[in-house]
Amino acid sequence: MVDRGAAVPLYHQIFLQLRDEILSGQRPYHSAMPTEQELSELFGVSRITARRVLGELAQQHFVERKRRLGTRVVFRSPGKPIEANIDQAVDSLLALGQGTTVNVIEVTMENASRTVSDLLKIPAGEQVVRAVRVRCLDGEPIGHVVSFVPASLEKIITRNTLVKAPILRLLHDAGRRAKHAEQTIGATLADTNFAEALDIEPRAALLRIVRTVYDEEDNPFLLTFAHYRADRFNIRLDLQEPAAAS
Repeated sequence: MVDRGAAVPLYHQIFLQLRDEILSGQRPYHSAMPTEQELSELFGVSRITARRVLGELAQQHFVERKRRLGTRVVFRSPGKPIEANIDQAVDSLLALGQGTTVNVIEVTMENASRTVSDLLKIPAGEQVVRAVRVRCLDGEPIGHVVSFVPASLEKIITRNTLVKAPILRLLHDAGRRAKHAEQTIGATLADTNFAEALDIEPRAALLRIVRTVYDEEDNPFLLTFAHYRADRFNIRLDLQEPAAAS
Protein backbone atom coordinates (compact mmCIF):
# COMPACT_ATOMS: atom_id res chain seq x y z
CA MET A 1 0.00 0.00 0.00
CA VAL A 2 1.15 3.53 -0.73
CA ASP A 3 0.06 6.86 0.70
CA ARG A 4 -0.38 9.28 -2.20
CA GLY A 5 -0.83 12.19 0.19
CA ALA A 6 2.45 11.63 2.03
CA ALA A 7 5.54 13.78 1.55
CA VAL A 8 7.59 10.64 0.84
CA PRO A 9 7.76 9.95 -2.93
CA LEU A 10 5.80 6.94 -4.15
CA TYR A 11 8.87 5.14 -5.49
CA HIS A 12 10.57 5.43 -2.10
CA GLN A 13 7.50 4.16 -0.22
CA ILE A 14 7.48 1.08 -2.45
CA PHE A 15 11.26 0.69 -2.14
CA LEU A 16 11.01 0.73 1.67
CA GLN A 17 8.21 -1.83 1.67
CA LEU A 18 10.07 -4.24 -0.61
CA ARG A 19 13.33 -3.69 1.26
CA ASP A 20 11.63 -4.54 4.55
CA GLU A 21 10.17 -7.70 3.02
CA ILE A 22 13.66 -8.75 1.91
CA LEU A 23 15.26 -7.92 5.27
CA SER A 24 12.54 -9.77 7.19
CA GLY A 25 12.90 -12.90 5.06
CA GLN A 26 9.51 -12.65 3.38
CA ARG A 27 11.44 -12.51 0.13
CA PRO A 28 14.27 -15.00 0.73
CA TYR A 29 17.61 -15.22 -1.05
CA HIS A 30 17.33 -15.96 -4.78
CA SER A 31 13.54 -15.62 -4.82
CA ALA A 32 12.04 -13.86 -7.83
CA MET A 33 10.91 -10.26 -7.50
CA PRO A 34 7.81 -8.91 -9.26
CA THR A 35 8.36 -7.60 -12.77
CA GLU A 36 8.02 -3.91 -13.59
CA GLN A 37 4.56 -4.61 -14.97
CA GLU A 38 3.51 -6.56 -11.87
CA LEU A 39 4.77 -3.81 -9.54
CA SER A 40 2.98 -1.22 -11.63
CA GLU A 41 -0.33 -3.09 -11.33
CA LEU A 42 0.17 -4.02 -7.66
CA PHE A 43 0.80 -0.47 -6.45
CA GLY A 44 -1.07 1.45 -9.12
CA VAL A 45 2.01 3.33 -10.35
CA SER A 46 3.67 3.85 -13.73
CA ARG A 47 6.22 1.49 -15.25
CA ILE A 48 8.78 4.28 -14.86
CA THR A 49 8.18 4.35 -11.10
CA ALA A 50 8.36 0.56 -10.87
CA ARG A 51 11.62 0.56 -12.83
CA ARG A 52 13.08 3.14 -10.47
CA VAL A 53 12.12 1.01 -7.45
CA LEU A 54 13.85 -2.09 -8.80
CA GLY A 55 16.83 -0.01 -9.86
CA GLU A 56 17.18 1.41 -6.36
CA LEU A 57 17.00 -2.07 -4.83
CA ALA A 58 19.70 -3.25 -7.24
CA GLN A 59 21.89 -0.23 -6.54
CA GLN A 60 21.80 -1.01 -2.82
CA HIS A 61 22.60 -4.70 -3.49
CA PHE A 62 19.29 -6.15 -2.33
CA VAL A 63 18.47 -7.59 -5.76
CA GLU A 64 20.21 -8.40 -9.01
CA ARG A 65 18.66 -7.68 -12.39
CA LYS A 66 19.52 -9.75 -15.45
CA ARG A 67 18.10 -9.41 -18.92
CA ARG A 68 15.69 -12.23 -19.79
CA LEU A 69 16.17 -13.77 -16.32
CA GLY A 70 14.33 -11.13 -14.31
CA THR A 71 15.12 -9.73 -10.88
CA ARG A 72 16.12 -11.92 -7.95
CA VAL A 73 16.97 -11.30 -4.31
CA VAL A 74 20.70 -11.44 -3.59
CA PHE A 75 20.65 -10.19 -0.01
CA ARG A 76 21.62 -12.71 2.68
CA SER A 77 21.17 -11.90 6.35
CA PRO A 78 24.56 -11.75 8.08
CA GLY A 79 23.09 -12.89 11.38
CA LYS A 80 22.85 -16.52 12.43
CA PRO A 81 19.34 -17.55 13.53
CA ILE A 82 18.84 -17.83 17.28
CA GLU A 83 17.40 -21.18 18.28
CA ALA A 84 14.69 -21.31 20.94
CA ASN A 85 12.25 -23.82 22.38
CA ILE A 86 9.06 -23.91 20.29
CA ASP A 87 6.88 -24.98 23.25
CA GLN A 88 8.04 -22.02 25.33
CA ALA A 89 7.46 -19.67 22.40
CA VAL A 90 3.94 -21.02 21.85
CA ASP A 91 3.20 -20.69 25.58
CA SER A 92 4.34 -17.07 25.43
CA LEU A 93 2.12 -16.35 22.43
CA LEU A 94 -0.88 -17.99 24.09
CA ALA A 95 -0.25 -15.98 27.25
CA LEU A 96 -0.23 -12.80 25.16
CA GLY A 97 -3.54 -13.82 23.65
CA GLN A 98 -5.08 -14.51 27.05
CA GLY A 99 -3.80 -11.24 28.52
CA THR A 100 -5.21 -9.07 25.77
CA THR A 101 -8.47 -8.64 23.87
CA VAL A 102 -8.86 -8.90 20.14
CA ASN A 103 -11.04 -7.08 17.63
CA VAL A 104 -11.56 -9.20 14.53
CA ILE A 105 -11.57 -6.81 11.58
CA GLU A 106 -12.21 -9.32 8.80
CA VAL A 107 -11.82 -12.95 7.78
CA THR A 108 -11.87 -13.51 4.03
CA MET A 109 -10.89 -15.99 1.34
CA GLU A 110 -8.49 -14.61 -1.25
CA ASN A 111 -5.92 -15.65 -3.80
CA ALA A 112 -2.45 -15.85 -2.24
CA SER A 113 0.09 -13.27 -3.31
CA ARG A 114 3.47 -14.47 -4.47
CA THR A 115 4.99 -13.72 -1.07
CA VAL A 116 2.28 -15.62 0.81
CA SER A 117 2.35 -18.58 -1.57
CA ASP A 118 6.15 -18.81 -1.32
CA LEU A 119 6.13 -18.78 2.49
CA LEU A 120 3.23 -21.23 2.78
CA LYS A 121 4.72 -23.35 -0.02
CA ILE A 122 1.51 -23.48 -2.04
CA PRO A 123 0.93 -22.79 -5.75
CA ALA A 124 0.83 -19.11 -6.66
CA GLY A 125 -2.71 -17.78 -6.67
CA GLU A 126 -4.15 -20.64 -4.58
CA GLN A 127 -6.82 -19.52 -2.16
CA VAL A 128 -6.00 -18.89 1.50
CA VAL A 129 -7.88 -17.63 4.53
CA ARG A 130 -6.81 -14.11 5.54
CA ALA A 131 -7.62 -12.98 9.08
CA VAL A 132 -7.07 -9.41 10.25
CA ARG A 133 -7.18 -8.55 13.96
CA VAL A 134 -6.29 -5.63 16.20
CA ARG A 135 -5.01 -6.71 19.61
CA CYS A 136 -5.73 -4.40 22.56
CA LEU A 137 -4.43 -4.03 26.09
CA ASP A 138 -6.67 -2.27 28.62
CA GLY A 139 -8.83 -1.11 25.73
CA GLU A 140 -5.93 0.47 23.84
CA PRO A 141 -4.77 -0.97 20.49
CA ILE A 142 -1.21 -2.30 20.61
CA GLY A 143 -0.93 -4.55 17.58
CA HIS A 144 -2.24 -5.08 14.06
CA VAL A 145 -2.06 -8.77 13.10
CA VAL A 146 -2.67 -10.37 9.70
CA SER A 147 -2.56 -14.16 9.43
CA PHE A 148 -2.87 -16.54 6.50
CA VAL A 149 -3.77 -20.24 6.61
CA PRO A 150 -4.53 -22.73 3.81
CA ALA A 151 -8.08 -22.74 2.50
CA SER A 152 -8.62 -26.23 3.97
CA LEU A 153 -8.75 -24.59 7.42
CA GLU A 154 -11.53 -22.11 6.58
CA LYS A 155 -14.00 -23.81 8.95
CA ILE A 156 -11.50 -23.55 11.83
CA ILE A 157 -10.53 -19.89 11.39
CA THR A 158 -13.66 -17.73 11.40
CA ARG A 159 -14.73 -14.43 12.92
CA ASN A 160 -16.58 -16.25 15.69
CA THR A 161 -13.75 -18.62 16.64
CA LEU A 162 -11.06 -15.92 16.61
CA VAL A 163 -13.01 -13.91 19.17
CA LYS A 164 -12.98 -16.90 21.55
CA ALA A 165 -9.37 -18.13 21.32
CA PRO A 166 -5.92 -17.31 19.86
CA ILE A 167 -5.34 -18.64 16.37
CA LEU A 168 -2.58 -21.03 17.52
CA ARG A 169 -4.96 -22.56 20.07
CA LEU A 170 -7.66 -23.03 17.45
CA LEU A 171 -5.24 -24.74 15.08
CA HIS A 172 -3.74 -26.89 17.84
CA ASP A 173 -7.18 -28.07 18.94
CA ALA A 174 -7.92 -28.93 15.30
CA GLY A 175 -4.87 -31.21 15.18
CA ARG A 176 -2.32 -28.83 13.64
CA ARG A 177 0.40 -28.82 16.29
CA ALA A 178 3.36 -26.48 15.87
CA LYS A 179 6.62 -28.42 15.49
CA HIS A 180 8.84 -25.47 14.68
CA ALA A 181 8.61 -21.91 13.42
CA GLU A 182 10.69 -19.27 11.68
CA GLN A 183 10.41 -15.74 12.99
CA THR A 184 12.03 -12.46 12.08
CA ILE A 185 11.76 -9.24 14.06
CA GLY A 186 12.46 -5.82 12.64
CA ALA A 187 11.43 -2.19 12.79
CA THR A 188 9.37 -0.07 10.44
CA LEU A 189 7.32 3.13 10.40
CA ALA A 190 3.54 3.31 10.49
CA ASP A 191 1.79 4.22 7.26
CA THR A 192 -1.62 5.89 7.38
CA ASN A 193 -3.46 2.56 7.59
CA PHE A 194 -1.46 1.32 10.58
CA ALA A 195 -1.67 4.76 12.17
CA GLU A 196 -5.45 4.70 11.98
CA ALA A 197 -5.77 1.09 13.19
CA LEU A 198 -3.42 1.59 16.15
CA ASP A 199 -4.39 5.17 17.04
CA ILE A 200 -0.89 6.55 16.53
CA GLU A 201 0.74 9.23 14.42
CA PRO A 202 1.84 8.36 10.87
CA ARG A 203 5.55 7.47 10.70
CA ALA A 204 5.52 6.34 14.37
CA ALA A 205 7.85 3.43 15.16
CA LEU A 206 6.47 -0.10 14.88
CA LEU A 207 7.89 -3.48 15.80
CA ARG A 208 7.37 -5.84 12.87
CA ILE A 209 7.19 -9.61 13.40
CA VAL A 210 6.90 -12.14 10.58
CA ARG A 211 6.29 -15.74 11.65
CA THR A 212 5.85 -18.98 9.69
CA VAL A 213 4.70 -22.00 11.71
CA TYR A 214 5.27 -25.59 10.56
CA ASP A 215 3.42 -28.76 11.56
CA GLU A 216 4.84 -32.15 12.50
CA GLU A 217 5.28 -33.02 8.81
CA ASP A 218 7.25 -29.81 8.21
CA ASN A 219 4.45 -28.23 6.22
CA PRO A 220 3.86 -24.51 6.86
CA PHE A 221 0.28 -23.94 7.96
CA LEU A 222 0.25 -20.48 9.55
CA LEU A 223 1.83 -17.26 8.30
CA THR A 224 1.52 -14.12 10.41
CA PHE A 225 2.53 -10.50 9.84
CA ALA A 226 2.23 -8.54 13.08
CA HIS A 227 2.94 -4.85 13.68
CA TYR A 228 3.10 -3.69 17.29
CA ARG A 229 3.36 -0.20 18.72
CA ALA A 230 6.92 0.39 19.87
CA ASP A 231 5.69 2.54 22.75
CA ARG A 232 3.40 -0.18 24.12
CA PHE A 233 5.05 -3.50 23.30
CA ASN A 234 8.47 -5.08 23.77
CA ILE A 235 10.01 -8.53 23.59
CA ARG A 236 11.98 -9.93 26.52
CA LEU A 237 14.54 -12.74 26.22
CA ASP A 238 15.97 -14.54 29.24
CA LEU A 239 19.46 -15.57 28.15
CA GLN A 240 21.27 -18.38 29.95
CA GLU A 241 24.56 -20.23 29.73
CA PRO A 242 24.38 -23.29 27.42
CA ALA A 243 24.89 -25.68 30.34
CA ALA A 244 22.06 -24.10 32.29
CA ALA A 245 19.72 -24.16 29.31
CA SER A 246 20.27 -27.85 28.52
